[in-house]
Amino acid sequence: LKIKVPFKTSDVPHGQDVPLECLSHPFRLPEHVMRPEPDYFTYPFDKTKTDFFLINDKDTFFPPSTRNRIVSISFYTVNTIFTGIKRLLSNGTYTAAFPLHDRARNAECESERFNLYQHWARFLIFYKEQPLNLIRKYYGEKIGIYFAWLGFYTEMLFFAAVMGVICFTYGLLSYDNNVSSKEICDANIGGSIVMCPLCDKKCPFWKLNSTCLSSWQSHLFDNEGTIFFAIFMGIWVTLFLEFWKRRQARLEYEWDLVDFEEEQQQLQIRPEFEIQCTSKRLNKISQEMEPYLPVTSKCARFCLSTATVIFWISLIVACIIGVIAYRLAVYAAFASIIKDPMRKIQLVGKFITPQLATSVTASCINFVIIMILNFFYERVAIWITDMEIPKTHLEYENRLTMKMFLFQFVNYYSSCFYVAFFKGKFVGSPGDYTYMFGPWSKLRNEECDPGGFHRLPSGRHHPENRYSRWEQDHALLNFTQLGLFYEYLEMVVQFGFITLFVASFPLAPLLALFNNILEIRVDAWKFTTQYKRPVASKARNIGAWQEILNAVAILSVVTNAFIMAFTSDMIPRMVFLYSYDEHKSMRGYVNNSLSVYNISHIPERNMPEERDDWFGNSTTTCRYRDYRYPPGHQKQYTHTMQFWHILAAKMAFIIIMEHVVFVVKFLVAWMIPDVPTGVKARFKRERYLIQEYLHNYEVERLKLQLSASFLTEPQSEMSLPTDKHETLSECL
Repeated sequence: LKIKVPFKTSDVPHGQDVPLECLSHPFRLPEHVMRPEPDYFTYPFDKTKTDFFLINDKDTFFPPSTRNRIVSISFYTVNTIFTGIKRLLSNGTYTAAFPLHDRARNAECESERFNLYQHWARFLIFYKEQPLNLIRKYYGEKIGIYFAWLGFYTEMLFFAAVMGVICFTYGLLSYDNNVSSKEICDANIGGSIVMCPLCDKKCPFWKLNSTCLSSWQSHLFDNEGTIFFAIFMGIWVTLFLEFWKRRQARLEYEWDLVDFEEEQQQLQIRPEFEIQCTSKRLNKISQEMEPYLPVTSKCARFCLSTATVIFWISLIVACIIGVIAYRLAVYAAFASIIKDPMRKIQLVGKFITPQLATSVTASCINFVIIMILNFFYERVAIWITDMEIPKTHLEYENRLTMKMFLFQFVNYYSSCFYVAFFKGKFVGSPGDYTYMFGPWSKLRNEECDPGGFHRLPSGRHHPENRYSRWEQDHALLNFTQLGLFYEYLEMVVQFGFITLFVASFPLAPLLALFNNILEIRVDAWKFTTQYKRPVASKARNIGAWQEILNAVAILSVVTNAFIMAFTSDMIPRMVFLYSYDEHKSMRGYVNNSLSVYNISHIPERNMPEERDDWFGNSTTTCRYRDYRYPPGHQKQYTHTMQFWHILAAKMAFIIIMEHVVFVVKFLVAWMIPDVPTGVKARFKRERYLIQEYLHNYEVERLKLQLSASFLTEPQSEMSLPTDKHETLSECL
């Protein structure tokens, strides 16, 4: 198994301790829990060279995780077919096979499991560091890497959360300087502006100041600081990924994973592959016959898998379109009930508007659809992957990871993409509105608000004096091979939310930080008390999730740039301030951003069924959000030059922001090496010493063998020809 064990104490000097280490003392765990092991140089174990290694106690030479991994991976060869406990489990020979936990939590009999529960799995110590060495020793490197990544991700979220709070605080402090909201709320300005109906027939004309509250709320998240926060998050995600590579490289060396190759897992052929693949061929490396999947069958399965994935993605998109159609159809119904937004806002505790009522009900329906689709396509993804018959467990996990994340990406983020990039963007103008399925559908595209923008499982607990250790563990929940997969998936989906759409909600990193602090302790509690002890396995890194995070990081720069350009109101305000505002005070921006339409020009199919009395019969025009020439102009109802100025500014902003962030990203990635210099030096020193010590060890062993031979055999039999003496001397 090429298990690396120590053969010499490291002589490479470590970096100096941090001078402010006293500040981190409250976050440290006791030394007996952290178990800081001496720094050794290591080499793959060979039982013929036991005196070469530093073996103090044979009973504790291999840690518990290594011992249960050895038992699990053990197999024997029968007719060139690998057979082991996993196959015996799959065919029903055994019902369960699992390594035993340490003794139950007992302060009198301290154990590794007790230490993990006491110093890791309790929420009251959420501010303490994680005992990663103890986790690795008890559960193995693969689970240790997950908790190391989750802890590092949570640490980095702290900086993003602080910057998000600063951005939000800036919005609060600049509350009184928000001239646009003041104009909207002003009875003489916003109260005198009559807006065009938001839907056909059922929606009435309305006053702009009815959106006073939403305009103030929008300013908290859509202000000048949001631009800098979006740029900061583009750089933050690069720093997170680059620093994680360094942390991962350090763990690889400290946990003896540098030379660990994933190809070693090729020995762990899935029992399903052996059973279903009856064809055999010669392995060019091992020169033995092995099962394989013919190319024709592989292509057919791949085509069926691709078609199934496309079908389910199309189904998800169709469901989202159905929710959008619901929003468009039901909005008019709510508008006919809630005809006067001003009157409703004046009622104590009732801030009900057609937009709010429609959004809340549509969000509930969308949530139910997401949960239902999650239930079905999780099973579909597993079925597709099983159908492809991957050869190894590693290949199986990687394929399932990509399919599940693709499904989750479309399912969770499609609604966000609709709100960010489609809602309110293709509305049209009075007299020429755009409909979702054409004019016959009468589903007019939705406008944005004109004011702005399982229960946790539980196991049995029985006293040890009545039930044996294996009986207690058998009653716990089974930690499946895909257990970590779902943990990673949950966190990566969250990572997408706080990076892809963070420009629209700067407090998202703060909420994610609170969630992750709880997530670490809940996961720790589940591992130590609710699950059977999983079989330890090795892993150098987080696998396919690394590439997914890189892809999300690149996509986040693009999405945030487009959100700032087309969803935020920052670019139109900046263009007005520097090109059309002579006094540079932002006064008159609201009036400037609204176009005028003659009510008499509105087609009958768009006119409200009834007009409210409080408008007065003298109202002849209404306003709408756009930049078009007014009625009577020779280019009436066509886009003004300001519209093209703003569009050009938006495109320029996207190009500039993307180039700036990407240049900084690549510069940061170039400046920060993936492997720390100290780790490189220690690794090179170890490689050198391995060659030197092995050479000296073999020479000394050969000398001892020769000495023993000369002492035990007659001189005549030991005499060698001269040429052999010379050859032996050269060898020594």
